[in-house]
Amino acid sequence: MSVTNHQLIASAPLSSSSSSFFAHSNITSSRAQIVGVRVKNAGVVKCVATPPAQQTAYTSKVSRNPNMAKLEAGYLFPEIGRRRSAHMLKYPDAQVISLGIGDTTEPIPDVITSAMAKRAHDLSTLDGYSGYGAEQGEKKVRAAIASTYYGGLGIEEGDIFVSDGAKCDIARLQMLFGSDVTMAVQDPSYPAYVDSSVIMGQTGQYQKDSEKYGKIEYMRCIPENGFFPDLSTVGKTEIIFFCSPNNPTGAAATREQLTKLVQFAKDNGSIIVYDSAYAMYISDDSPRSIYEIPGAKEVAIETASFSKYAGFTGVRLGWTVVPKELLFSDGFPVAKDFNRIVCTCFNGASNISQAGGLACLSPQGLEAMKEVIGFYKENTKIIVDTFKSLGFNVYGGTNAPYVWVHFPGRSSWDVFSEILEKTHVVTTPGSGFGPGGEGFVRVSAFGHRDNILEACRRFKELYK
Repeated sequence: MSVTNHQLIASAPLSSSSSSFFAHSNITSSRAQIVGVRVKNAGVVKCVATPPAQQTAYTSKVSRNPNMAKLEAGYLFPEIGRRRSAHMLKYPDAQVISLGIGDTTEPIPDVITSAMAKRAHDLSTLDGYSGYGAEQGEKKVRAAIASTYYGGLGIEEGDIFVSDGAKCDIARLQMLFGSDVTMAVQDPSYPAYVDSSVIMGQTGQYQKDSEKYGKIEYMRCIPENGFFPDLSTVGKTEIIFFCSPNNPTGAAATREQLTKLVQFAKDNGSIIVYDSAYAMYISDDSPRSIYEIPGAKEVAIETASFSKYAGFTGVRLGWTVVPKELLFSDGFPVAKDFNRIVCTCFNGASNISQAGGLACLSPQGLEAMKEVIGFYKENTKIIVDTFKSLGFNVYGGTNAPYVWVHFPGRSSWDVFSEILEKTHVVTTPGSGFGPGGEGFVRVSAFGHRDNILEACRRFKELYK
């Protein structure tokens, strides 16, 4: 068969927007351009099928992990990427704008990249070279995280494990808990919690009628309950995954709500895995850490990341807090087992990334991150105002870089397809985050300003 170059390129997996932030010195130039994708036909390539004689029917004798077979569909974001690629093949000259996958777009501030560049250069010198570091992270980085984000909360340097990102730590925590635990998750929520539980063998089969996995407790978080579950109706589980500000709804739990959650965990003997990846986006007095709640150190682990603060989606740097007060049922410290998992499965975060993390936590770095976050929050306001002007019920946006738009009575994937087909804008279907997300679409505020404005113009054309 023969295919054109543009077909080959457009059908290949595509990454989402550049994972970087803007430098203070070049704000204007980095925000001025609409970023689309145009692919031209550059010629013809012949594809030759493998001759039948060279094909083999050989298989190994290793059985497939049955838990992998439980996964009902591909992971949400690669599926969105696949549909985006198919759309670009259909419309090769379309200017596609991605507001779906929550990837950052603005260049990393110079104060941060300069520190990483220096560390990288130092590795070329005898005095500056370093090999393996501590699996738990460099002492200076752990101390800076403790003082910056947990000052006065009783969290110490030794409670912090520096990593290559919160998503990776979620998988390590699942390995720590093992296959015999029961778990609860917000509905809707970040898909990695559920999918990692399925892979670990904590769940039953996928139930198509309810769109849920057996043995998972889905904590419904919808507008009617203020996106906080009615804990009186939630069954007892050993692990509770909770994200605030929430991805995808953008809702941040109040101090009163988190106090109820901590008490609920204590009453049931549960451990909370608290994902605070968007805490720096909080604009009101909502807690930025679970450890602001009295007693949380006895029941909670907290994960966090520099990905959405400093554009480190590609650089990879995060951390997990496991307080020394947190104990298993036999009194053994959870942190000791997590330390063993980390030492067995991980050689520590990149020393170059950690140099960047240390720069993030300097006074200049913190100011630079706040400026970038402010820019994305301005994007969020533009998106919120657009959908509100069109008569939609809109949630989120105040404390998170996500806008949660309600399309009552409609399939999330149908709305996703309609928007992509008619506006060439990629969003995220709410049902991909759980059954509670059906009828909603998540719109990400990560994007160049001109892209955000152009996307909103297209939304107005479609729904006017």
